[in-house]
Amino acid sequence: MGQAFTLLNPGPINVSENVRRALAECEDQCHREPEYLEMQTRVRAKLVQAFGVEADYEAALVSGSGTAGMEMMVCSAAGDGVLVIDNGVYGDRLRKMAEAHGIRCKVVQVPWTDRPDPQVIEDALEDGLDTIACVHHETTVGLLNDVQAIAEIAHRTGRRLLVDSVSGLAGEEFDFDAIQPAAVCSTANKCIQGLPGVSFVLVKKGAELRTRSVYFDMGNQLAKQRAGGTPFTPAIQVTAAFEAALDELIEETVEGRQARYARAAGIIRGILADRGMELLLPPELHSNTITCARLPEGVPYEKLHAHLRSKGYVIYAGQGDLESSAWRVCNMGIIPDERLHGLADALAGVRS
Repeated sequence: MGQAFTLLNPGPINVSENVRRALAECEDQCHREPEYLEMQTRVRAKLVQAFGVEADYEAALVSGSGTAGMEMMVCSAAGDGVLVIDNGVYGDRLRKMAEAHGIRCKVVQVPWTDRPDPQVIEDALEDGLDTIACVHHETTVGLLNDVQAIAEIAHRTGRRLLVDSVSGLAGEEFDFDAIQPAAVCSTANKCIQGLPGVSFVLVKKGAELRTRSVYFDMGNQLAKQRAGGTPFTPAIQVTAAFEAALDELIEETVEGRQARYARAAGIIRGILADRGMELLLPPELHSNTITCARLPEGVPYEKLHAHLRSKGYVIYAGQGDLESSAWRVCNMGIIPDERLHGLADALAGVRS
């Protein structure tokens, strides 16, 4: 085996030995047999249990990356027209998905380092736009949007709200009682600390769903999963690892995980400050899990990446226009304190 890396990229992340063991020890099985179907039922139940939303929401599982869950949410839960709030790559992805499925789409464009102005969102609403779609944690720069403020507009104006929380759910505060989304999508391999290959949508019970896709038809997925079946072949072994990760989340609690992540982010930001690296966002916009910083003077990303990789750390480049000027460091997953603090020594060796 090669070198074991500390993954400071925003998913996939370092997982526990227990999660890896669940993957390895899951026996070959048929997805139409009780062994898998009972596990699927347990995973769906544990998802709503972990977030304390058993009374109002149910989980739809889909095999695929977080983008799969995102697309299932958009194409199934959006109404006739959607107002998309775009302040990053993933807001733009919401737009692309709506347009790909022939859904009327209007965009509120916001700079990547800003939150949207609620008044601008409300002013952009018009007849035929019955859905608002936004990103909770914009992975592009690690910015937390004020989803509660967006939700207030949606509810007051009678719109349904769809939330991409692929890199947020379990790592960032998400008040279901206050936000009451029609649907929120996420994935196993970020803050839930599972492995890539399974994503999900928590959908409000009784939500109106459309059929605009075959594979991503959430109504069909839910009907089959409620009845103890599955429409297609799922990622069986990855689902076993997902269940182990959910068991760990329930034991730690969502609040406990958020606190652990916030502490780790504080350590990382302190190290970057000590190294004189400028953070892209002000503190009030920071998430618990991703820090975006300016690249050191005279050090291109490729050089920084290669240097930290040689020390056993994997980081992430900036996206779009930030590719040549910024980099991202993430603290999702299982990261021992010594590896967090070791980043200081690793960065000390960076030279222009």
